[in-house]
Amino acid sequence: MTQAQSSDIHLTEAAAARVAMIAEKQGKPAILRLSVEGGGCSGFQYRFGLAEQPEGDDNIAETDGVRLVVDSVSMDLVRGCSVDFVESLGGTAFRVENPNAAAGCGCGSSFAV
Repeated sequence: MTQAQSSDIHLTEAAAARVAMIAEKQGKPAILRLSVEGGGCSGFQYRFGLAEQPEGDDNIAETDGVRLVVDSVSMDLVRGCSVDFVESLGGTAFRVENPNAAAGCGCGSSFAV
């Protein structure tokens, strides 16, 4: 399979800036991988990590030179999502706005479909 540029996922400018800063500090490419795993308080949970490069079946969105990559299995659960970076009194975090989530937990790291 080939990598696909995707309009089905979106990385906000705030999230792109944060990924770029983290990647620069760690000496890694500015590629944020979003995946979905079973677990969390609502059934599924988001996992974030820096990637060295996209893989063959990844869907890719790019903002300000920073790439968001999502594997094809996870894509079924996050299609149409937007990844943002938020700072609040409770702390800082990447936040996923997922139109497919029927329910979510208070911390925003898990969801149900």
